[in-house]
Amino acid sequence: MRRENELALLRAEMRVVRQICGVKLSDKVACEEVRDRLGLEDVVTVFQHNRLRSYGHVLRKDDSEWVKKCMLLFVEVVRPRDRTKRTWKEVVEGDMKSLKLSKEDALVLGKWR
Repeated sequence: MRRENELALLRAEMRVVRQICGVKLSDKVACEEVRDRLGLEDVVTVFQHNRLRSYGHVLRKDDSEWVKKCMLLFVEVVRPRDRTKRTWKEVVEGDMKSLKLSKEDALVLGKWR
């Protein structure tokens, strides 16, 4: 997901959360404070955790499973000009880097969560 799409999602989420809580922008309450009051995580973090959860699930599968074989498959394609060059695996690796996790951590279910 592109950064501008993430920012648009965050703005839309906060607009809905503020409307539900009855907090206006003129009240000058920070987004983090509103989320803390409700005990919510932002949408981008939830997506990140979901990607990592499914990645860990695939890594723990047997090597003979088709899902794991598909993850290792590389297909050479010509992409349109405006298309991002990042694959799902690259996005997941970026998520792991930001949370300081390694591929070996995915094999230990307690540490991965």
